[in-house]
Amino acid sequence: MSLLSPISSQGPFAQAMATAASAMRTQSTRLRLVAENLANANSTAAVPGGDPYRRKTMTFEETIDRSTGAALVRPGRIGVDQSAFRSAHDPSHPAANQEGYVSLPNVSELIEVADMREAQRSYEANLAVMNQARTMINKTLDILRA
Repeated sequence: MSLLSPISSQGPFAQAMATAASAMRTQSTRLRLVAENLANANSTAAVPGGDPYRRKTMTFEETIDRSTGAALVRPGRIGVDQSAFRSAHDPSHPAANQEGYVSLPNVSELIEVADMREAQRSYEANLAVMNQARTMINKTLDILRA
């Protein structure tokens, strides 16, 4: 075992950084979906009686990086939430159906903000892992120089 193996491309520090970086990219994708959902939370259909925006959802997938052996996470399937639309009675609205109801997106701002906070905290936790791994690499190099 080489003295440099902890900081080589296959060492545990590289694996930790690769795992954290993949998680940060995935959470970034999740944040973009949350932002899109929030931006469309009150949009209506373009035609009377039509369907409004549907909330987008994302799954996560785990893979292994063959070059480092690191466990990685990546965005899985991006789908749409099939739950029922909200409706509001507004006969004067251009998107109202024959009964005067307007279909509104199935986006709950409360759920989206909770998802946003969870993604943000996960992103920050993975950033802390990256910073800690970098600090450990620097300390290892300092020990090797001495």
